Parts: sequence; C-alpha cells; structure tokens
Amino acid sequence: VQLQASGGGLVQAGGSLRLSCAASGRTFSSRAMGWFRQAPGKEREFVAATSRSGSSPNYADSVKGRFTISRDNAKNTVSLQMNSLKPEDTAVYYCAAGPLYGSSQSRYDYWGQGTQVTVSS
Repeated sequence: VQLQASGGGLVQAGGSLRLSCAASGRTFSSRAMGWFRQAPGKEREFVAATSRSGSSPNYADSVKGRFTISRDNAKNTVSLQMNSLKPEDTAVYYCAAGPLYGSSQSRYDYWGQGTQVTVSS
C-alpha cells in the first residue's frame, strides 16, 4: 500500500482544512486507517483512526469535536476534516494504514509522506 497525503496549508486560527490521503493497492478496504501528527520538537502523536468499514471513528481528546475522519473504500481515500483549528494543531500530518485499528503507531505498517499544517494566531 502506498499512501499520498495532501491538503495541508496555512490557515488562521478558527479556520478549517481538509486533508486527504489517497491509497494505492487493492487491500485498502481491509486496512484500518489513521492520522497522526508531529509538531516541531515533539514526538509523533495519534490524531484519529477509522476501522475498515469506517463505522468506528476514534479521536484524540485534543481534537474530539473539531476533527472528523472519514473514508471512501470505493475511491481508496481517507480524509480528515479539521475545523476550529488552533495554533497548537500546527504539525506535519501523516496518514497510515495497518491491519489493526487503534491509536498506537505500532498498529500501522504503511505511512504517507506527511503534509504540513500551519495555524496562525
């Protein structure tokens, strides 16, 4: 599985961005998908995950109620709608695919290249 993330950019606090991750390969629908982020000087952290069917989204407490993860298995894509963005959301965002659903990075074995999100105050 190859993953290509896009949609990052510069936005003011309170604004919105939509990240997309396009996956190649026939096994997309059999894999859980997740979004992680890494801010400068910090470790990469979990943001959101969705199960194979998309029926069980899971979110980090810091983004709950503001971010929404969704997937389209027919188009091999997973998206992250980010609303009410805050400066502390500034990070490189990575999409990931794996056999196991959850918030641990060890559950994912394929990673995209990352897309930069910068939120100005």
